[in-house]
Amino acid sequence: MRLTAQDLSLVRSSFVRGIKRDVKLVHLKAGVMELLEEEEAAIPELKRQLEKEDLGPEEKISLLNDALNKVLNSAAVQADSAALTRVKSQLYLSGVLGQCVRVLTLGRNWTSAATLAHLTSCSCVGAEPGSRSEAFHRLFLPSVMDALLSLANQLMSRAECSALFRKVMDSVGWLLSAHAHLTAQVLSSVRYEQIQMCEDDTVSLLCIQMWIQTCTVNRDFLSRLSDESILLLLNEAVGQLALSSDSAVGGASVRLMLLMARQLGLRLQSLLLNFKGLDSLLEKDWMGRGFDQEVGQLISILQRDGVGSSESEVSAERLRAACLIQAAWRSYRTRRRLKGLNRAVSTLQRRYRARRSRLQEQREAQQWEEQLRYQVCVRRQRARRRFHQKQRELLLLLPPDQVRPYLQECERRAAVAIQSAWRGFREQRRYQGAPGDALRESQRRQRAARTLQRAGRRLLEKRRAAKAPPLAPPWIGQDGLTESRRAKLKRQVDEHVAVHRSTRVSAEECAALHEEVQLLLRAELQKVARRRREEQRVEALLARAHTQLELLREAPPLSAVTVKQAESFLSPSASIAARARDAHNAALQASRLPWWRTLGGMDTGEEVGPAHLQELEAELGGLFIGGSAVVRGAAEVDGEKL
Repeated sequence: MRLTAQDLSLVRSSFVRGIKRDVKLVHLKAGVMELLEEEEAAIPELKRQLEKEDLGPEEKISLLNDALNKVLNSAAVQADSAALTRVKSQLYLSGVLGQCVRVLTLGRNWTSAATLAHLTSCSCVGAEPGSRSEAFHRLFLPSVMDALLSLANQLMSRAECSALFRKVMDSVGWLLSAHAHLTAQVLSSVRYEQIQMCEDDTVSLLCIQMWIQTCTVNRDFLSRLSDESILLLLNEAVGQLALSSDSAVGGASVRLMLLMARQLGLRLQSLLLNFKGLDSLLEKDWMGRGFDQEVGQLISILQRDGVGSSESEVSAERLRAACLIQAAWRSYRTRRRLKGLNRAVSTLQRRYRARRSRLQEQREAQQWEEQLRYQVCVRRQRARRRFHQKQRELLLLLPPDQVRPYLQECERRAAVAIQSAWRGFREQRRYQGAPGDALRESQRRQRAARTLQRAGRRLLEKRRAAKAPPLAPPWIGQDGLTESRRAKLKRQVDEHVAVHRSTRVSAEECAALHEEVQLLLRAELQKVARRRREEQRVEALLARAHTQLELLREAPPLSAVTVKQAESFLSPSASIAARARDAHNAALQASRLPWWRTLGGMDTGEEVGPAHLQELEAELGGLFIGGSAVVRGAAEVDGEKL
C-alpha cells in the first residue's frame, strides 16, 4: 500500500505536534520543579523575616497573608496532588503557623486578621506533620481553634464586621469538618458561649449555618462525636427554637436537627428523650412560618421516638423509685450510725490508746531486753578479756620449759570440747531425722516388750507362790532347841564369822581414821603452801634480778650519770649495800697497789681504814667511797635486823 503525499503530510504534522507537546510537558515539569524549589526556599525566608524584632503585629499579619496566599495558590495549581500537603506540613514544621496563631488576635486591621484566620484554617486542613502528629492534634490545633474563636468574639460586637465574622466562622467550620475532635472544645469554650448569648439574630443564624455546613461537608462528622457533644449541639438548636422568634434562625435549627436525625438514626432517639415537650413547642410556635413540611417531619420523628420509648420511660420511672428508696434507707442508716457515733468514737479511742500503750510497753520491754543482752555481751567480753589477761600473766610466771606443754594441754581440751559438741549435735540430728524416727520406734517397742515381760514375770511369781507349800515358822521355841543343838549352831556361827569377817567399822575407829586423814591432809596442804610461797619468792627474786640486770645493761656511762640515776642502782638492803661498798673500796685500793703484789690474786693482808678512804677520796676528786660512820651505821642496822 502506497502512501499519498497528503497522508505523508498528515503523519509529518502529527509527529511534529507530538514533539511540541512533549517539549511543552518537559518545560511544564521544569517550571513545576522551579516553583517547588521557590516555595521551599520562600518558607525559610518567611520565617527569617518574621523573626525580626522591628516588625509590628500589623506588618507581620500583612507579610503572612501575602506569603501564605502566594505559597498555597502556587501549590494548589500544580499537577502533583501531594505538593499542597507537603507545603502545609512544611509550614507547620517550620513554625510559620505558630507565628500565625500568635499574631492573629494582636492586630487591629480586622480584614487582614480575618484573611489570616482563613489562610491558617486552610493550612491546618490536610497537613501531615509526621512524627509530631500527636503534638499537632493535641496542642497546636486546640490553640488555633481558641485563637479563631477569640477573633470571632471580637468581631461579633462590631456591626460593620458582619462579613468578616461570617468568614471567621466559615474558617471554624472548615477546621471542624477536618478535625472532629475539636467539637467538644468549641461547644464547651467560654468564647463560644459568649457568641451564643449574643442577642443578634444574624450571629445566631451564622452559628447554626456553620454546624449545618460542617455536617454537610463531612458526612462522618456526627458519627465521630461523643454523646455529650451531640447533646450539647442539640441543646444549642433547641435553645434557638425556644428563645429566638426569627424565622431564619428557627428554620436553620429545624434543618440542623433533621440533618442530625438522618445521619445518626437510632442513636439520636435516646438523646431526644431529654427534650420533653419539644413537639408541642414546634407545633405551637413554628407552624405556619414557611417551613411547615420540615417542622412536620421533625414532629413525626419526635412522636415516633416517644411511642417507642414508653418502655424506657417506665424503666426510668422504676429507676427513680429505686433511687428514692435507696436514698431513704441510706439516710436512715446514716442517722442511726450518727447516734452511736460518740460511743463508737470513745470505743475507738480507748482501743487505740490501749493498743498504743501496749506497743509502747512492748517497745520498752524490747529495748530493755536489748540493753540487757548488750550488757551481758559486754560483761562476757570483759570477763573473757580478764581471763585471757590473767592467763597471759600466769604464762609469764610459768618456767619456759612448761609453756609448750601447757598450751598443748589447752589445745587438747579445746579439741575435746569441740568434738563432744559436734558429736552431740550429730547424734541429735540423727535422732531427729528419718533414721531417728526408726530409732524412736524401736526404743518404744523395746520399752513395751520390757513392760510385758515384767508383768508376765510378776504373774508367774504369784502363781508359783500360790502353789508352793507354807514355810516353817521363822523361829523355834525353847522346847524344840536342845543344848547340843545350841552349841552346834554357835560353833557354826563362830566359824562363819571367822571365815567371813565383817567390813563394818565402829564409830570410834571411824573418828580416829578421820582425824588421821585430816592431819595428813593439813600437813600436805601446808607443804603445798610452803612450796608455793617458796616458788613465788624465787620467781620474785628472779624477776627482780632480771629487772636489775636490764637496768644495769641500759645504764648510762659514768661520765653522764646523775645523782638520782646513781641512787636508783643502790640496793634497798643495808647489808647488801655495805658489802657492795666494801667490795668497791677493796677494788679501788687494789688498783693502787704495784703490779707485783697483784700477781696470783694473793691477799695483801692490809685492811681498809678511814685514813686510806680519805686519801682515796682526795685523790679521786670527791668521788664517794664510803666512810666509817656509814659503814658503822650499816653494821648497826644489820645488827638490829639480825
